Amino acid sequence: MSTPQDTGAGKHRATSDAAGQAGHGNGRGGVPLVKLINAGKRYGAVIALHDINLEVGAREVTCVLGDNGAGKSTLIKIIAGLHQPTSGTYEVEGTPVHFNSPREALERGIATVYQDLAVVALMPVWRNFFLGNEVGKGLRMDIPAMKKMCKDELLAMGIDLRDVDQPIGTLSGGERQCVAISRAVHFGAKVLILDEPTAALGVKQSGVVLKYIIQARERGLGVIFITHNPHHAYPVGDRFLLLNRGASIGNYEKSQVTREELTGLMAGGTELEQLSHELEGAGGAAARAAHEMEAEVSELGITHSPGTEPEAR
Repeated sequence: MSTPQDTGAGKHRATSDAAGQAGHGNGRGGVPLVKLINAGKRYGAVIALHDINLEVGAREVTCVLGDNGAGKSTLIKIIAGLHQPTSGTYEVEGTPVHFNSPREALERGIATVYQDLAVVALMPVWRNFFLGNEVGKGLRMDIPAMKKMCKDELLAMGIDLRDVDQPIGTLSGGERQCVAISRAVHFGAKVLILDEPTAALGVKQSGVVLKYIIQARERGLGVIFITHNPHHAYPVGDRFLLLNRGASIGNYEKSQVTREELTGLMAGGTELEQLSHELEGAGGAAARAAHEMEAEVSELGITHSPGTEPEAR
């Protein structure tokens, strides 16, 4: 398999975890906002994560990529404070932490936007924006102030809604994602975790969300972008952590890996070769599909002899 580790142009590219710990996240904001060192998570005899190293700096987007079952959800739960790692160290701005709840993580500036967004579709945009954090005026909610703050924060992120009184359910999927991002920024997030925000969106709406990820980075946040799509990750990412079955198979800065190499690492040469052989054995249309797959694999440069898996990082 041709990877950044073994290609002629890429032998120097893959950073070791030790090198990553020394250099990642320190160039722009000094101490990393969030840092995991050899973090692992077990559920009884099941190893969900093993020796994961991750750093997130201010004004950086760290992309975590992997297929279903790679360990992305477990990683989110650890960083968000829902679960504690069973091994390794979790640091926030240089201080080891042991969060007992997402509320504790939120108090340290770590906000998570999940795929379901936790919005109430029939409530107005401004009401969802302040849900659970209402602004009071005496014994009542200060509705005019909340509407103005909601409108101003959305404008600051480049979202110009005609009316914040409209139900949030009338917005597109991309717009709802952006409202959730703006809400997290407004309430003091330093690190924003985005759980597959483009997974259920079309091409245009995915582009809208990617634009607002860049906006969040430009406002000084550290962003953790969870995705299985390297074509969405590469344009906005500064660092890339690739997971496979709970282990890291690569940890790169953008200058160290191309989009094609990232796609190749995500695709997995051995798995594609096995599938291609199975299709060829079926004959007919399946065999023709196998030949097309082999051509695409060759174009990506991810074919390799069995037993030469990417070096784990």
